[in-house]
Amino acid sequence: MPHPLGVSPGKVVAVHLNYRSRAAERGRVPDQPSYFLKPATSLAGTGDELVRPRGCELMSFEGEIALVVGERAHRVPPDRAWRHIRWVTAANDAGVYDLRYADRGSNLRSKGSDGFTPLGPRLLDARSVDPAALRLRTWVNGEVVQDDTSDTLLFDFARLVADLSRTVTLEPGDVILTGTPSGAGVVGPGDLVEVEVSGSGQSTGRLANPVVEAGGPLAEYGAMPRTLPEDRAAAYGTPVEPVLTPERREALTSLSVATLASQLRKRGLSGCYVDGVRPVRPDLRMVGTARTLRYLPLRDDLFARHGGGMNAQKRAVESVLPGEVLVMDARREADAGTLGDILALRALRRGAAGVVTDGGLRDSAAVAGLGLPVYSTSVHSAVLGRKHVPWDTDVPIACGNALVQPGDVIVGDADGVLVLPPRLLDELIVDSVEQERQEAFIAERVAEGASVAGLYPIGPDWREAYHAWGNARSAAGSARLPASPTPQSDVPPTPAPQESRP
Repeated sequence: MPHPLGVSPGKVVAVHLNYRSRAAERGRVPDQPSYFLKPATSLAGTGDELVRPRGCELMSFEGEIALVVGERAHRVPPDRAWRHIRWVTAANDAGVYDLRYADRGSNLRSKGSDGFTPLGPRLLDARSVDPAALRLRTWVNGEVVQDDTSDTLLFDFARLVADLSRTVTLEPGDVILTGTPSGAGVVGPGDLVEVEVSGSGQSTGRLANPVVEAGGPLAEYGAMPRTLPEDRAAAYGTPVEPVLTPERREALTSLSVATLASQLRKRGLSGCYVDGVRPVRPDLRMVGTARTLRYLPLRDDLFARHGGGMNAQKRAVESVLPGEVLVMDARREADAGTLGDILALRALRRGAAGVVTDGGLRDSAAVAGLGLPVYSTSVHSAVLGRKHVPWDTDVPIACGNALVQPGDVIVGDADGVLVLPPRLLDELIVDSVEQERQEAFIAERVAEGASVAGLYPIGPDWREAYHAWGNARSAAGSARLPASPTPQSDVPPTPAPQESRP
């Protein structure tokens, strides 16, 4: 089969795992890139059929950004690696998981069949695009199933080229498949898979390949298709239990930040409070997992590249998922804006559970009217570029002196914002519920005129009464008590959490 790019066939090198979203989907993050080879005979072009062998049911697609080597690369350092890439194009790293067991590790038969690496349809000159600002999208039967950007790679393109060239000489025409984001899955005969790469005002166009069934069966003098449970799970995306199950989310929504903070402190964790941020709407509760955005100090010579167009700020908003909280590291610059009403509205429409920034908020009145929980250090009308530039996303950040990692659990109420380590969620919830039950009992006794001596915290003289009170409430169907009931108090009750998603 001729090379669809018009040059002599060479190597096709594929990266196993390279997008943060895919790593989250798989439940693991590699320390170093790992690779496998696909034969040059697997190359195909747009319009060519993806032929599923008879007996297979797990035909997979993986939209990818493909790099085509233009200049021989042998032991090149990362700072000179990109110049060895001549073209960028779209690719589909297709395969059949039913044959994966036969060549575990090499993927030769499962990924290397004829036509399993379509590329195209157009080439983008590598010198005319920003390698850190490419967008990859995949459609199946016209529906977008993958949408990610190259700034979320675990290992950037230059790193891949330099790493490979340490031990493997890359020749002109060689192809590097740079990994697939989350959303890859299984297709069958009759489906149409399309992949597009765009950036710097250019597009490869859609690489379109229909899936068909092979005309005849596989000859039986080799490994035959076999569907193993682990391969089925991998084909459809390894099921990883979400950190915030519906039960955990409901429990955290009913617990106050003050209670959770005290439980963290009992465990020796005092650096989980986000200092200095206040809610635009104190009546809204916020619970979600963190997606992060980092700002760096402004440098005018770099702002055009990093601050304009589809910058990291906009990409972060466009990639936030339902139930996530966008957390911004703005270096506690209170006199510089980091978010306005348009981007807040877009985050809301994407299902964000909230936004936290240790910088300034623009359009505060309009943002308050959206019903999206938003926390900021200040209100400031300055536009982007006054003090900082949006730099990168989905990396560990510092927000209000708190270290936030992607996937951490973020909770907020009128008292502020906390970062909860996912591994501690269950014990925090159990102990916080018990603490609030005790405080509800204490509040009732104080409202009746009791002294706090020996009561707050509950001492031996009150322990029996507390257990009797709890049993009575449970028997009455009130096992779940409000966070801090204050009968006969002049403090108004906290409104129920508001729905913050469309």
